[in-house]
Amino acid sequence: MFGRNATMVEPARALPGRDTPIEPPFGHTVLGTSLTPPYPEGSEIADLGMGCFWGAERVFWRLGAERGVITTAVGYAGGYTPNPTYEEVCSGLTGHTEAVRVVFDPKLISYEEILKVFWEGHDPTQGLRQGNDVGSQYRSGIYFHSEAQKKAAEATRDAFQPALDRSGYGAITTEIAPLETFYFAEDYHQQYLSDAKNPNGYCGIGGTGASCPIGVATGND
Repeated sequence: MFGRNATMVEPARALPGRDTPIEPPFGHTVLGTSLTPPYPEGSEIADLGMGCFWGAERVFWRLGAERGVITTAVGYAGGYTPNPTYEEVCSGLTGHTEAVRVVFDPKLISYEEILKVFWEGHDPTQGLRQGNDVGSQYRSGIYFHSEAQKKAAEATRDAFQPALDRSGYGAITTEIAPLETFYFAEDYHQQYLSDAKNPNGYCGIGGTGASCPIGVATGND
């Protein structure tokens, strides 16, 4: 099932999936908050793909509640197969990318600030791969929930591109699309790199070193 196919599956060839969703655990291993809705009143959601979702999730939970992150979870988005498994997503035959969900308090951190962390935390120019991880399941993506989020995604992309140009990188290939469904990943993937699960775990996610000019600090400081 595990492939390194750097092509996007056609909808008609996608795996059929199943009717029953994967049930994630209730509590966040690090933050202690609920992974699933309903989320606190006034909170917002960012659904993002930036390569290996283990490392992507850790980038955001490390921002912490004091920076406005309420909870994080990993899952699958942007594809065709309903309720996919990890093995199916890794086959490249679902159309989904590995995604991280960030639930945040917009009074403490803006969506644009979340996107700054996103842009600086990976290489958004690599198409259907991220580093040594090859396949459509590792593509960069922003799956927006509103017209305001779409505009912010496009504006921050356009602001970041000149910085990447100066650093010798190519054009941004990040998919920007409306969220259809976020499918939660299996229990063992949630907060996979936490001290409680894999304190010595490794995920090679990393940025380009270019700074996205939004005027805020990232979670890597």
